Amino acid sequence: MQSFRTELENPIVEKDIIDLEKKIRAFREGKIHDEKFRSLRLARGVYGQRQPGVQMVRIKLPFGKVTFKQLLRIADISDEYGSSNLHLTTRQDIQIHYVSLDRTPQLWAELEQDEITLREACGNTVRNVTASATSGIDPLEPFDVSPYAHAVFEYFLRNPICQDMGRKFKISFSSSEADTSFSYIHDLGFIPKLKADGSRGFKVLLGGGLGAQPSLAHAVEEFLPEDELIPYIEAIIRVFDRNGERTNRNKARLKFLVQKIGLDELLNLAAIEKTANKFKFFNINRDVIAQPQPPLLIENALTAEELKNPLRYEQWLATNVFEQKQTDFYGVFVKVPVGDIPSNTARKLVAAISPYVADEIRITQNQGLMLKYARKASLPALYEALESIDLAAPGFDSVADVTTCPGTDTCNLGISNSMTLSKVLEDVIYNEYEQLIYNREIKIKISGCMNSCGQHGLAHIGFHGSSLKSGKAVLPSVQVLLGGGTVGNGVGRAADKVIKVPAKRATHVLRAVLDDYQANSIADENFHGYYDRFGKDYFYQLLKPLADLSTLTDDEFVDWGHVETFATAIGVGECAGVVIDLVATLLYETDEKLGWANEAYNESRWADAIYHSYNVMVSGAKALLLQKNINMSTQTGIIKEFDVNYVDTQEITLKSSFSELILQINQNEPSQEFATQYLAEATSFLDGIKAKREALV
Repeated sequence: MQSFRTELENPIVEKDIIDLEKKIRAFREGKIHDEKFRSLRLARGVYGQRQPGVQMVRIKLPFGKVTFKQLLRIADISDEYGSSNLHLTTRQDIQIHYVSLDRTPQLWAELEQDEITLREACGNTVRNVTASATSGIDPLEPFDVSPYAHAVFEYFLRNPICQDMGRKFKISFSSSEADTSFSYIHDLGFIPKLKADGSRGFKVLLGGGLGAQPSLAHAVEEFLPEDELIPYIEAIIRVFDRNGERTNRNKARLKFLVQKIGLDELLNLAAIEKTANKFKFFNINRDVIAQPQPPLLIENALTAEELKNPLRYEQWLATNVFEQKQTDFYGVFVKVPVGDIPSNTARKLVAAISPYVADEIRITQNQGLMLKYARKASLPALYEALESIDLAAPGFDSVADVTTCPGTDTCNLGISNSMTLSKVLEDVIYNEYEQLIYNREIKIKISGCMNSCGQHGLAHIGFHGSSLKSGKAVLPSVQVLLGGGTVGNGVGRAADKVIKVPAKRATHVLRAVLDDYQANSIADENFHGYYDRFGKDYFYQLLKPLADLSTLTDDEFVDWGHVETFATAIGVGECAGVVIDLVATLLYETDEKLGWANEAYNESRWADAIYHSYNVMVSGAKALLLQKNINMSTQTGIIKEFDVNYVDTQEITLKSSFSELILQINQNEPSQEFATQYLAEATSFLDGIKAKREALV
């Protein structure tokens, strides 16, 4: 490993990468526990994959924005460090697979040369902030939400309040009431609102999530003024950090905290936390995300009449192109099969489109791309350029555009294949139901397991990987879900689990549902109306013959895309870090947190110093509780039990209860005076903890 001190201009980023390099070395030398190291690397976008000895690196691209230069940089990185492939995700990130752990610091350093980060792309952090791909050019939008999404990304990146939460935290911004960023499945989702006097604000949705137990978000604000956006998010995260579950990761999302304490109580706690916020109001720079320069007008451009396949062009024009709110310009969607772009194709893509569109690409929530500012006269030439690299398929975001996670190809949690199944289902649509490439209402989504990374929980027709047993043999299967999807303005539907069938019969499931829909839906009835009119049991009976295992063939014991007989092989998931219950490790971490507190204090970052000091006391208290084999699952539990087991028994002497000491954090403004006092108290507390620990051992 080498030093990156001379390569980067940003000292904060440089320090991050050097720290990762040191931690990898310490891990290799056995100085850091492997589970602690896992949480550390996850927060730096480095995720273990199904294949041993290699990593998936997730690149964090706020609201999916990437320039031509950045895309070329990522393609080069994938060639140098990975498998020469770029995988687009449903959270508008790009993933690179098969990366050596030891090379990740160098990889990160090279990405940062073009202002691309890995920081907090995984782990128990604020994940990538998503936004409608059309934001900024959407004819329906009240205003561009991109600057707001960017401000949220910047504010919470490296923010002490969200570096080691009990679980991940997801935020989205939709460009309009069409809710194309799915506010209803996020911890916090925002929909822009504009008052008659021009005041900007957001409708706020809270506590949504998919996973194995879907929960639809609650509407908690109809109009949150724009300057209260970041303080509001900060207060909610502070409550989640202190009160959220930390032991059982299956119950650790914000939606479970809402279920546990109630929505009203959570909002009351958030109101209390606002006192401690760094800002009471935060003005968003609306101009920070400027619209890119449109391309020059090309003389004598190719015309539609000169195209090799004018009928296919007309299909593409009808399904993949829309008029922007900017007069005389068009947005163009690019359908990317299973979200995979080989690095060489990415280079060809930039070369092909750069004469015809602006220098800004947006990754879409359904794993495609959106291009901006195409001129009408250039559309035939742009189509021909995309066609030359097999990226001009019509039917973007239609029934023929299936969303999928990587499944068993690379993910530890994958049960059955999703990538090949996605391609097979798309082939069924193109070959047997071509008219449905114009239908952008019905969505088909697939996940390799129940965790819904492919968003099957919000699909009209969804599948997730599973298994079935027939005699002594196990065969790949899919759980079929129906009836989910977006309604609008923050309202959504979670899909119903209907039936489980062998995976090789998923194509028959699709045909059965689509045939019935075409035969029995009534005029102007959407899929939701059709599904509700017949009801879940109707579809169970419709599909029940496909679940009959008495007619199995040998081929059905082999998963899609495989040649070997199916066997379940589920590893340990890494969607968030694992809790470490080692006293020595905790005290080591606590010392590190105290160092961060002092560093923030010396840089006059009072709010950060205060929160680091808070974490010093929580971590120190947890260490001593573990000494007595007491493991609390929340920070509030740690605070309470430390009083019961150490302060009330006078094993630790404090001037007040531990609760009164530590919870000064939400009763004081983040001033220099309070930061000075609180840091001194945290330092003294840690000294006491260490002394007690030494006495006990």
